[in-house]
Amino acid sequence: MGRPAPQSDRQANQKAEPFKLTFRHNEIRTLICVAATGTAMSNLQWMNTQLIDIIVMVVALTYTIGAYFFLRSRPTEKQAFFFDRVTTLDAAVIGFILSFVQFTVLPTFLFITMIQFNSLINGGIPKWVKDNTAFIFGVALTFLFWEPQWTFESSLNLGVASLIGIFTYFCAYAFFLNIRIQRLEMDNKKLTNEQTQYKLRTYKLSRYLTPTVWKSVNEGRDESLMTSRKRVTVFFSDIQGFSSLSEELESETITDLLNNYLTEMTKIVAKHKGTIDKFMGDGLMVIFGDTQSQGFKMDCIRCVSMAIDMRKKMKELQTKWYNQGIKKPLRIRMGINTGYCTVGTFGTSHYMEYTVLGTHVNLASRLESAAEAGEILISHETWSLIKEVIMCRDKGEITVKGFTHPVKVYQVVDFRKDLGKNQSYYEENAEGFSIHMDLEKIRNYDKNRVIEALERVTQRLKDKVF
Repeated sequence: MGRPAPQSDRQANQKAEPFKLTFRHNEIRTLICVAATGTAMSNLQWMNTQLIDIIVMVVALTYTIGAYFFLRSRPTEKQAFFFDRVTTLDAAVIGFILSFVQFTVLPTFLFITMIQFNSLINGGIPKWVKDNTAFIFGVALTFLFWEPQWTFESSLNLGVASLIGIFTYFCAYAFFLNIRIQRLEMDNKKLTNEQTQYKLRTYKLSRYLTPTVWKSVNEGRDESLMTSRKRVTVFFSDIQGFSSLSEELESETITDLLNNYLTEMTKIVAKHKGTIDKFMGDGLMVIFGDTQSQGFKMDCIRCVSMAIDMRKKMKELQTKWYNQGIKKPLRIRMGINTGYCTVGTFGTSHYMEYTVLGTHVNLASRLESAAEAGEILISHETWSLIKEVIMCRDKGEITVKGFTHPVKVYQVVDFRKDLGKNQSYYEENAEGFSIHMDLEKIRNYDKNRVIEALERVTQRLKDKVF
């Protein structure tokens, strides 16, 4: 999925993968023993051959053939264990054979080189130490039968035999490496193509999951999606009259319109770092506080700020859609509530969904249904957290389906800092003082009475001696 597997996972996969003998492992290992045995046989003087010479050759050939078929007959899960032991025994056998040819310089140098090369290829430094120890043991073992002597002059037969053996070994190894390189290149090309396909599929899949779920699963943090109780702010919105509009327009037009709307709304959600819970046709559900929480108050302010931005963006989209021939203005209604909910994954072993459940979620949905077009309704809990930053109108209490008692609601106006001289709603609270004034609701015939009341209160406050 774009990201590499952890080191521990890769090591576990390598350990779990069964060892399988290949051409390099068994056939090339056998070539070393054959080359050593052939070199020893070329050193025999057949007219003066002793019994010990025949025994050594028979034992070497028997070991070479027996070890080959022994490894091939081992179960797959045990081949790695036996291969390591047999190659170490090979080093001891080669040491024994080199002492048999009196440590002639050229064969000795070539076969010691082969041992170093083969041990480092098959197991690194630990294997190198083990094989060289076995080689020395093989040399020491010969002292039980004879006392070998260093020979600095070698016969042509002995030199040619050892060179042919070494030449065959390295040619076979080079042939094997060439095949392996070609296979690796093909596997690498295939793997690259598969990775490209997986990345493309992963990208497509990520579009069907919420960012919270996708990030947690992709980073291996599934436990973060487990259910828990959190204080969150829940947002609901939908387009008023969208169902009737969908009956009037062609399916292609309504699809483009809806996708354009959801794309713009999703950008605003991302800007304010909310979590999209789900799309419900033209409806949208967003959560604040489940992840990337900045505290109850800031989560709530971010949510209401997002709603205000959505309302502004909707006015831009209305103009765009009107120019495209959609005369009926589309407006959204929104509801927001804050409270403790159960957050996490719910469902079965075959299908899981990340969402929030609880009474406060239901209340946010009911507020959205009760809101008028272009209106943002919030609960008292939400209002208490944002009132210092965002101006709201008190709309009294409304009866909500599923709730026994009436619910106090507020209508979001705008940021206090953005109202300026156009501010039509005033709200101030202090110890012993509270004022709520909505200029749009004050009638002309009540204007003078309100002014007189404010002046009278102001004068009394000025005359008070502290």
